[in-house]
Amino acid sequence: MTGGPPKLFTIGASAPFAVTLARGLLARLGGDPLALASATIYLPTRRAARGFGDAFARVLGGAALLPQFHALADADEDDLLFDADSEMTLPPAIAPLRRQLLLAHLVRRWDSAQRGGALSFAQSAALARKLASLMDEITTQGCDPARIADLAPLPLAEHWQEAGGFLTYLYEQWPAILAAEGTADIAVRRNQAIRALAQRLETAPPPGLVIAAGSTGSIPATAELLDVIARLPNGALVLPGLDRALDDASWDGLDPGHPQYGLKQLLDRIGVARPAVKDWHGADSNSAREHLLSETLRPAPTTDAWRALVNRGGGDIAQGLQGLSLVEAADPAEEALAIALALREALETPGRSAALVTPDRSLARRVAAELKRWDIAIDDSAGRPLAHTGAGGFLCLVAEAADARFAPVPLLALLKHPFARAGGEAAAFRAMARALDAALRGPRPDPGLGGVTEKLRQTPDRPQTPEQKQAREALLAWWHGIAAILAPLENLLASREATLADLAAAHLRAAEALACDHEENCPLWSNSDGEVAARFTSALQESAAALPAIESHSYAPLFRRLAMQQPVRAPYGQHPRLAILGPLEARLQRFDLTILGGLNETAWPESPGADPWFSRPMRSSLGLEPPERGIGLAAHDFAMQAAGPQVLLTRALKADGAPTVPSRWLQRLTQLARGLKLETRLKPKQDMARMAARLMTVPPGPRLPRPRPTPPVAARPRRLSVTEIETWLRDPYAVYAKHVLRLRMRDPLDEDIGPLERGSALHKALELFVAAYPGELPPDAAARLIEIAERVFAEMKIPQAVLALWRARLPSAARWFVEAFERPRRAVIAETWLEKKGALVFPAKGDDFTLVARADRIDRRADGHAAIIDYKTGALPQKNWTATFLAPQLPLEGAILAAGGFDGVPKMDVGELLYVKLSGGARPGEPRELENAATLPGAALAKLQSLVALFDDPATPYVPRVRPRTLDQEGDYDHLARVREWAPSGWEEE
Repeated sequence: MTGGPPKLFTIGASAPFAVTLARGLLARLGGDPLALASATIYLPTRRAARGFGDAFARVLGGAALLPQFHALADADEDDLLFDADSEMTLPPAIAPLRRQLLLAHLVRRWDSAQRGGALSFAQSAALARKLASLMDEITTQGCDPARIADLAPLPLAEHWQEAGGFLTYLYEQWPAILAAEGTADIAVRRNQAIRALAQRLETAPPPGLVIAAGSTGSIPATAELLDVIARLPNGALVLPGLDRALDDASWDGLDPGHPQYGLKQLLDRIGVARPAVKDWHGADSNSAREHLLSETLRPAPTTDAWRALVNRGGGDIAQGLQGLSLVEAADPAEEALAIALALREALETPGRSAALVTPDRSLARRVAAELKRWDIAIDDSAGRPLAHTGAGGFLCLVAEAADARFAPVPLLALLKHPFARAGGEAAAFRAMARALDAALRGPRPDPGLGGVTEKLRQTPDRPQTPEQKQAREALLAWWHGIAAILAPLENLLASREATLADLAAAHLRAAEALACDHEENCPLWSNSDGEVAARFTSALQESAAALPAIESHSYAPLFRRLAMQQPVRAPYGQHPRLAILGPLEARLQRFDLTILGGLNETAWPESPGADPWFSRPMRSSLGLEPPERGIGLAAHDFAMQAAGPQVLLTRALKADGAPTVPSRWLQRLTQLARGLKLETRLKPKQDMARMAARLMTVPPGPRLPRPRPTPPVAARPRRLSVTEIETWLRDPYAVYAKHVLRLRMRDPLDEDIGPLERGSALHKALELFVAAYPGELPPDAAARLIEIAERVFAEMKIPQAVLALWRARLPSAARWFVEAFERPRRAVIAETWLEKKGALVFPAKGDDFTLVARADRIDRRADGHAAIIDYKTGALPQKNWTATFLAPQLPLEGAILAAGGFDGVPKMDVGELLYVKLSGGARPGEPRELENAATLPGAALAKLQSLVALFDDPATPYVPRVRPRTLDQEGDYDHLARVREWAPSGWEEE
């Protein structure tokens, strides 16, 4: 570089960088604030450039002509002050989204050629984003991509050779793609702009001061620019937190993971020795804190220097620990609440500012949520992903519902979204969505909008009133309008392939039609999230232009993944004195209280992780920096923030139930303090973790009483089925909820077709089979039974996926029923009745009580006695349940038969009560006859009459869960009975 000797300065890590820079600059200008207008200051980021203007204004005491601030990281023609008549022009940088999509197509092309197309486009796009980062790193470090081809012959695993081959292919294709686009790669364009600025400053230095401040020069092109600025006649380079007290041996042996490594690299590139760097004028620093951090973070091989500190009694380490404290919480939730308490306490002092600095996004979200308990909205620099906002979530729901062929759950999630209104009133739309919810209960309809329409057209099983018919017709008409909106998107996604531009256009048309009303009021594009959504969708359509077709099923996951990459930041309404920042955003900023949160290994610092593209030897051969370089940058951020006036360090002792490992910097700090017997200095004055634990602890209160409703006798049920008698015995509260409160369980959405439907189908098949062959069975009776079962399955529209399991067991069950059970039984049967309804009425104290039943099968044997058969496809009742009246179905059906209560069946004495289980498994069938069949019906009826008399007493309560089948079996009305609030096990025996 040409020019004079470089002029380098540093501002200590403990000094407020912006304020110190402003004071020193005014001092150099002789206190003339008007001279500031001619000065130009280059800062690392745009955020720093915005913040420095406020700092300079505070130092000047109000309105003033400020220097021109420019961001090095986002250099372009305007920021770099190119003259209007300059012939130096640079090609525009390719849009990041366009680059990701183009790289995704390259990945797909390579994958199809090498592996037959194993990757979807959504997966390729995710890989393309990481690939773009790698390309930026290669460009940033000035590596030659042509050398990648030379890496393959190294004795490496096949995976690395494949990665090298792909990257060689990429760099062969990518330049031609960029040329066709008329753009430059992002990192290339940035380097060109920075070097163009360096050339312009070197050849035509501006008359005013030119200062580069706060940059560590981690980008080589930036380091070149910093060298030029440092050598300008009116130039200067101000470094952040250079450690000039570190001994020479440690300085010379710095590794990439040390916070000073980047500054050492920069000084070596400029050719300046560390002692030549001077203090910036007016720096007011805490030398004790800087010494503490220097010793804490010194290179591991030289930590034996700590012994000298012990011999000197610690020196100024004790003073450096003042204002620095450590909070160790039990878990992340407690840590978040402790941080929120510290931030809330900071607001008690007027004008006091505080910030949480952490790379842990989960912790940041927790803290923001905890602050809402005090109605505090905090500025989070990372914002929220677009997909997690109202506008982004709605757009994702539209795509995902269509991708799922409008299955009930994603469809209703879409239609119940607050934005959905389809041009009408939101309240009316919500009401129709709730009606659709009720109509779609039960098994999933056929896929697509047509399947939903067919489900709505099906005639209900129960008779309907005119009002119900009218409501159903209104629902169907409303649904036709919704289906018309969604049909174009459904048709496009149903195709095997489509262009991304067409998919995005159809998607946005459907979303707008659902969200916007006739007055063009569209909540989809309102507020900050809507503005980000509008920019993102516009960029997506623009970036997708002229790209090849993709598989349609990749669109929904691709859209959500891209939406997750778009941050949404609240433009207003945030507290002016609080902030949540990432380490990058917090650089060069200073707060009265700084909280460094999430100080655990793998969180801060993050583990380097496995590089999917290059092994360590490959990175070294190519000239890339080792992965630990990122740890060094994180360490520098930590050291700069930990040097603040008041610093609170926090970590969680456990995460996800497992112990955590404290951050290496925290381990160093606590070990140093312990060795100097100063660990007590790290204890905070206010134990925020303990306060958080107390806030989170719910004191045990008295257990809620078990509900004991006692409705009037007139309101109690006077008619129950034999199956409900068992429910009455086991869970009286369920009978109360169903028959007194008249509450009915709604079928779940996407209800699985399982044991209940299987039992109903086999019951129907057996009924039809026995009715079709009342006499002697044909030789192929088992095959006939299978045919009948198949017809029943078809009538019930059982899905093929379910039938694949049922059909595997049907033949063995059919053979067992025909050969082992039914054929021998025909010899002793005189007559058979199937699916007969029956009733038995007997007087009771409250009023007559009616017992009803529907018997699967009643046989009149040759001896004149009756046999009642109940088919089972699930588990049989335990043998002792009948004796204890806990399984009274068959005995009570016997009592009805003995009283002549079955329609069309003569009065008969019961001689046999029989369960017949059909499974088709290793044991295809099993008959189980109840003992004492002749006396069981009378005994069961007597016990039922006693039960009715008991509940005819107004003082008898309907208590929940008296005799549940199993402790973990949840009843239909347990939530209403609040079982978990009065019984830890949900059951108490009485």
